[in-house]
Amino acid sequence: MINNDRIVPITTVDLLTMYGLVLAVGLASAPTALDATDTEGDFTQATNGATVICSEPVKSFNFGASVTAGTVYFVPAYDYSGFSINGTAAATAGATVEADGRTLYSATLSSGTITVAKVGF
Repeated sequence: MINNDRIVPITTVDLLTMYGLVLAVGLASAPTALDATDTEGDFTQATNGATVICSEPVKSFNFGASVTAGTVYFVPAYDYSGFSINGTAAATAGATVEADGRTLYSATLSSGTITVAKVGF
């Protein structure tokens, strides 16, 4: 329902699904959903050059051994610990991640560097 300020509330989808829908509309191709590994919030990306969106808040994210490039869209979990490449912790460039459980970020791996950016709508 539209109120006096013309704000339409989001009531039927969760925040991550809404972010995915907005990205699908705004990007040339929609990011692929990536599920966590066996541990909640821990993700591994094994496909080189892929653009993904994490299906739940991210505690940790690992770019696999065969991955030299890729982009991940993510919301950091409250216990966010960062990124790694082939299992080794990696420093990131760009924006500082605030582990607030709601802000959308992108992380791009290129030439061995992970660059984080806050996504603004």
